[in-house]
Amino acid sequence: MSEIGLMSRRAFFVGAAATLAGCATSETSVRNAPIPRKVSYPIVPATDEELAARYAAVEDGGHLIPAIPYKEIDPRYYRQRVKDPTGEPAGTVVVDTAARFLYVVEPGGTAMRYGVGIGRDGFAWEGEGVIQWRQPWPRWKVPDDMIRRQPSLARYSVANGGMDPGIKNPLGARALYIFQNGQDTLYRLHGSPEWKSIGKAVSSGCVRLINQDVLDLYKRVPYHARIVVYQGGMGSV
Repeated sequence: MSEIGLMSRRAFFVGAAATLAGCATSETSVRNAPIPRKVSYPIVPATDEELAARYAAVEDGGHLIPAIPYKEIDPRYYRQRVKDPTGEPAGTVVVDTAARFLYVVEPGGTAMRYGVGIGRDGFAWEGEGVIQWRQPWPRWKVPDDMIRRQPSLARYSVANGGMDPGIKNPLGARALYIFQNGQDTLYRLHGSPEWKSIGKAVSSGCVRLINQDVLDLYKRVPYHARIVVYQGGMGSV
């Protein structure tokens, strides 16, 4: 073989070795790439300006939701991010009826917490379920047992088509319907025009939120999200 041919063969093998070394280096680099950290959200108290904007009047679906005089509400019931106390996986909704709190668990160890009011029906069910259905500006169809207690509500019965959506509708701007084992539990998370009921036990309804808060909740909670409801405080189920 000529000297030129020998040099050409050496150049070929040197080049091939360099190419293979380059692939190996690339694969090692990918294999050893750092694993992305879990998403986390800062826990920062809201300023007065932020709270005023959070609870300001808002138009939604052709309805004007009035501003909430939030300074007349106990600050612990403001919508706020907190360290997650539930221990549940991210995406789970947790209702602590005893403390009047609802949580949406976030990745990274935090949860969005909402103050809620609990009605008579809100104490009627506990356990685990699924948010099977969600409805913006729902109709209020009064169940028969409520009509027996309050006959004046018969005009809003299921047979009569219920109450039209609107600001005065007790279900407010959004409703989330809870099912268990494929069956409707009749347990609801819903908005309410009665902001004074937040943090309290009231005469009727299930779990009620300020309308501005239920709009926020609705955006965070997907269909078929898991929900856990505690009646005697978290850890009682």
